[in-house]
Amino acid sequence: MGYRVGMGASAVAVAALLAGCAGPTDGDLTDDWGALPAAGPFTPEAGVCQVADPTAQVTLAAYQPVECTAPHRVETVHVGTFAAGQSGPPAAGSADLRGAFADCDTRTSTYVGADWRTGRLRPWVAVPSPSGWAAGSRWYRCDLTEVTTAEAGAEVVLRTGSLRGVLAGGSPLRLGCQQSGPDRGGGVGTLRPVDCRSRHDAEFVGVWRAPDRPYPTADADWAPLYAGCRSEIARFVEVPDDPALRLRVDVVVRPPSADRWGVGDRGVRCYLWLSDRQVTGSLQGAGPARLPVRNR
Repeated sequence: MGYRVGMGASAVAVAALLAGCAGPTDGDLTDDWGALPAAGPFTPEAGVCQVADPTAQVTLAAYQPVECTAPHRVETVHVGTFAAGQSGPPAAGSADLRGAFADCDTRTSTYVGADWRTGRLRPWVAVPSPSGWAAGSRWYRCDLTEVTTAEAGAEVVLRTGSLRGVLAGGSPLRLGCQQSGPDRGGGVGTLRPVDCRSRHDAEFVGVWRAPDRPYPTADADWAPLYAGCRSEIARFVEVPDDPALRLRVDVVVRPPSADRWGVGDRGVRCYLWLSDRQVTGSLQGAGPARLPVRNR
């Protein structure tokens, strides 16, 4: 994700040669040239974009930055630095990689103007390749992509224009009203974004931050996620967060994947789900009148 700095370096060298030929010399070319700077490790830039798909490791040969006004798949939000003394790129789940993700998480949300999880966005942490690490590179890159859906199976979008501030106001990337698709058990298998003016049965309500525990597998592990998302629903719709909430509305919980959980992502997307009816318009701030207790 050739390297434009190399082209720039050639131009600088040519300019230096021309400058050296412009003035008088004493016939001894060995004492008129300043020492060339020592070659340093490659470090990518922030604020540029890449056409290639996101990747976990970046090589110098694959680094091809473009202006974000051109078609691209990846936008670099920030470039940070790992602590010195490591022998190789940090392993998945390591404290160093979790620290890098935490930094990228915060910086990405600031960059787009809201929690990135409230939109069709996905951050990535890229690190130097083993050869780059051996050459002295110690950076991590906070990359950001637009994706086709916040659901599983999302694909990276080839887009034009920067994502800076994209969630600060109204944006088609923001999550909102949804139409559910059933799974084999009668629950929600998929969620498809729809215009809130059309009839729908679900809506994104917010993000609940799960505690730092192992990835949920058993029913007991999932219980806190459902409870957390129910609280998000109560806040969003402005109804009491009490036992009767279960009789008002159902809930859809979308945690990050196990891999992303492993690097420290604890942001759970929460959706309200009306399993027995459809509505038009958003339910934000609707109150008990539009979300009454159901008898069942």
